[in-house]
Amino acid sequence: MLDMDNERPYARAVQKLRQVGLRPTRQRLALAKILFEGPNCHVTAEILHTRVEKANLNISLATIYNSLHQFTDVGLLKEVVVDSGRTYFDTNISEHHHYFLEEEGRLEDIPVDKININMLPDVPEGKKFSKVDVIIHVAEEN
Repeated sequence: MLDMDNERPYARAVQKLRQVGLRPTRQRLALAKILFEGPNCHVTAEILHTRVEKANLNISLATIYNSLHQFTDVGLLKEVVVDSGRTYFDTNISEHHHYFLEEEGRLEDIPVDKININMLPDVPEGKKFSKVDVIIHVAEEN
């Protein structure tokens, strides 16, 4: 039996994009390969742009931003807003929370069952909770 990944190095990326209805353009394929063919990761557009440059690929930062938002819109990525000026994209789309390591500017996953949310306020009438995201900011001890 042939190993499809060795025969077609972008086969998994093509399949992932097609499953969610995105056309597998050259840029999307390159970004999907970087994002999804390794362990789960948290990236900003700038971090991903650095990885793209290290791979000797020519993809503009604007295209990376657009692709990250497209991937998020179709459910391939989870957007994690740390503060008003910092957004990460997470390849782990399962329900979970995060530590934000402030000095390192890095996110770490917290399994959903490690945080107990017992008391949430009542939602406004006619509304329901859609999700609860917890981001715990962590700083070095002085």
